[in-house]
Amino acid sequence: MSLIIYLDESGDLGWKFDAPYREGGSSRYLTIGALCCPPEKKHHPKRLIKDLYEKFGWPTNKEVKWNDMLPNQRAEFAIQAKKLCDSNPDICLHGIIVQKRNVMAHIRQDANKLYNYMIKLSLIDRMAEHDVVNLVPDPRSIKVASGNSLHDYLQIELWFTKKASTNLITNQTTSKDCRGIQFADMLAGLIQSRYEDNESSSFQILAGKIQCSRLFFT
Repeated sequence: MSLIIYLDESGDLGWKFDAPYREGGSSRYLTIGALCCPPEKKHHPKRLIKDLYEKFGWPTNKEVKWNDMLPNQRAEFAIQAKKLCDSNPDICLHGIIVQKRNVMAHIRQDANKLYNYMIKLSLIDRMAEHDVVNLVPDPRSIKVASGNSLHDYLQIELWFTKKASTNLITNQTTSKDCRGIQFADMLAGLIQSRYEDNESSSFQILAGKIQCSRLFFT
């Protein structure tokens, strides 16, 4: 039994909280969104993103990200994503959000370790249910090759902590070349907007389909 997991993030890794966000200050939250899909159904979320491009007349030579989308376009993504999950219970959505103000100073020094831990906390149980997991992160945001390799970290957690025989395969692909990562970007943006901007209309449409974790909340 195999699974593909597409990953992307929303928010930034700055720690400047003495100015408003987008006015010299950093985001107060950081979110990672994940689309989990059986390989034989990966065409469904890809079709959803393709249909959004067609419906709203977005240029196909430019990647449209969550921050570029109008409120009605964000709502349409949420509506169609909910329909997708309703029709395909084996397509799962995960998210994890960090309240950055509460992240300790020594953790802030290495963002890769924070990313790795967020991904592990959010997805390790889902990964352990499968024989093979193909992890597809956007390398511009989620660093796989570092002093603390995400791939090695997750594989060790699966084999030694979860006692699972899961074989993890990691394939970095830029979001502009991958509809699955574009879906994960919109998912992460939807969750991030709920906390960062207190904009919950799209989140409320899809919330019942997202397994969402919170980290460093008081």
